[in-house]
Amino acid sequence: MKFTLEKKDNLSKARAGKMTTDHGTIQTPIFMPVGTVASVKGVHQRELKDEINPDIILGNTYHLYLRPGTKILEQAGGLHKFMGWDRNILTDSGGYQVYSLSANRKINEEGVNFKSHIDGSNHFFTPENVMEIQRTIGADIIMAFDECTPYPCDYNYAKRSMHMTHRWLERCISHLEKLPYKYGYSQTFFPIVQGSTYKDLRKQSAEYIASVGAEGNAIGGLSVGEPAEEMYEMSEIVCDILPEDKPRYLMGVGTPINILENIALGVDMFDCVMPTRNARNGMLFTAHGTINIKNKKWEDDFSPIDDMGITFVDTEYSKAYLRHLFAANEYLGKQIATIHNLGFYLWLVRTARERILAGDFLEWKTKMVQQMDKRL
Repeated sequence: MKFTLEKKDNLSKARAGKMTTDHGTIQTPIFMPVGTVASVKGVHQRELKDEINPDIILGNTYHLYLRPGTKILEQAGGLHKFMGWDRNILTDSGGYQVYSLSANRKINEEGVNFKSHIDGSNHFFTPENVMEIQRTIGADIIMAFDECTPYPCDYNYAKRSMHMTHRWLERCISHLEKLPYKYGYSQTFFPIVQGSTYKDLRKQSAEYIASVGAEGNAIGGLSVGEPAEEMYEMSEIVCDILPEDKPRYLMGVGTPINILENIALGVDMFDCVMPTRNARNGMLFTAHGTINIKNKKWEDDFSPIDDMGITFVDTEYSKAYLRHLFAANEYLGKQIATIHNLGFYLWLVRTARERILAGDFLEWKTKMVQQMDKRL
């Protein structure tokens, strides 16, 4: 992977860059739609490409390992071929599931023992076999196996967990060196900064991760319930330490406002289930605030869903029609809302990039944050 830093904003730490992998170019800042089980929920790959148009999407190692399983993925020739997606894919390592499925797992130095949420069967993830699984899935960018600590988190636990994540990283790197690529293209490996919301731990972890010299770096363990201000503080500490000539990926973030604020602190890559999950519950994100389309006030509003017209659904359907679909519990309503939200998120990061290149990002960001912080 090659990363070129194209422009730095003069009034903030925002950056515009370009990543090139064997599956194409990724312009940053970028938002990666989440395709947990080889599918961005409710969206055909054709709509994803033609309407939402992301350079990269995300898959989930834990879920893909359980279903369809590595055997099927290998027979298919990797995840790209299996799901019919010829652009970039990033896979997370399952570290987040170690956190989110805490009732079903046990952690020790060797790895994580967990019960499948599907059938209760026992499985064991180690840094080594997670690298093997990600080689078989075949994503363009693969992540180190880490522990994502909860919030709030005891200082001593956060410290022990961070050091274990660092030791696991060494095992990931050493094992990856023995594993050839499987499908004729290369994979890029990102380690992950941890340390909860403790400044000294975040600093220590960022310095350690920077010293590894990977092609890109990630910030994990945020957007797990901490106040936004603490998230921004941790992002800033870490971005100031991570190398400038490598992409920075903030995992699992967030709202449109979170994304703009973190771009201003120097983050390049984002992913989050929020645009798709909230869409399925009737919440639409727009440049002027959020809409709960289930509210009665939209019942006779025949104006377009969003007159900005970022995707075809925005002007093809009215708010009244979309509200009706939700009231009638029609699947189409969730699909329309999902396409709208993902289209908006990609518009947001692409416009941020344009504004960085034009030199007026901070002014635009400040205006957008005020506009979006409203319930319509």
